[in-house]
Amino acid sequence: MNYAVAALVAPPSPVSILSLNSFAPVELENGVKPIQQDYKWRLILAYDGTHYAGWQYQQSPPTVQCTVEKALIKATKLERKDLRLVGASRTDTGVHAWGQVAHFFTPFNYKNLEEIHAALNGLLPTDIRVREISPASAEFHARFSAKSKIYHYKIYNDSIMDPFQRHFAYHSVYKLNSAVMQEAAKYFVGKHDFSAFANASHNDRVPDPVKHIFRFEVKEMGALLQVEVEGSGFLYRQVRNMVALLLQIGKEAIPPGIVPHILASRDRKELAKYSLSAPPHGLCLVSINYDESHLLPPPDSPAYSYGRHHTIRKCKVPFY
Repeated sequence: MNYAVAALVAPPSPVSILSLNSFAPVELENGVKPIQQDYKWRLILAYDGTHYAGWQYQQSPPTVQCTVEKALIKATKLERKDLRLVGASRTDTGVHAWGQVAHFFTPFNYKNLEEIHAALNGLLPTDIRVREISPASAEFHARFSAKSKIYHYKIYNDSIMDPFQRHFAYHSVYKLNSAVMQEAAKYFVGKHDFSAFANASHNDRVPDPVKHIFRFEVKEMGALLQVEVEGSGFLYRQVRNMVALLLQIGKEAIPPGIVPHILASRDRKELAKYSLSAPPHGLCLVSINYDESHLLPPPDSPAYSYGRHHTIRKCKVPFY
């Protein structure tokens, strides 16, 4: 079965389900303006960011958003302007994701989401997968409804790099002291102005530099160190800049107490005296948390699709 063309689109239901998503008026000849419904859908995506210039849309070089939109256009037969795909996090070039969240719109409802789910994964390259597709309420917004985001940064700390980790972990040949890294990580927890840990963004919008870090841990798993950070949001390259400083502290080149000093400076140049950004390939967006009320599906909506397993049908074996 060719999943690239297997998306079954149900026609608009004759009974409109009002107040589910955004609406647009439709002009009729008799002057009556009934309501045309837009249906909103939530995606959970995983991708290997090695060959992509980040999430944000641009034609060349390819981005994850651009690639997902091309698959959606083919599967739904809609235009990009109609789909209005929005991602929760603008992951940077080379950064990976296990739990990126996005939403898009269609002017029609689906009776079953498994077909569109299979079609999208059939159209997408193998380094991008739709893990889940579900109906979303009007209140849900992939970016603005997010309460917190969790990132992991992997460091392979051994003299020889594991070749199976080379695309997903930074190799440090210096022996790192994970205890002092964890001590330094605690200084980041809480609400701070992270101006010193933000690179200049290409985005014209001026972000709020005050972010709340809920958890920051350094876990040692054999040769692998996993830095885990959860926060209300992050500035451009903030996580990679924090990890870079932890690496210098782990080498015992500088003490853990340097963190509050750099935070208080609110100056990126102050951080640059001690470290540069950590490489992108060690970073992964693991999950995004939302208010439970924003995750409730609209009434009479199709069931969530988590993908489906294939089974071999029983058949009669010919007698020889």
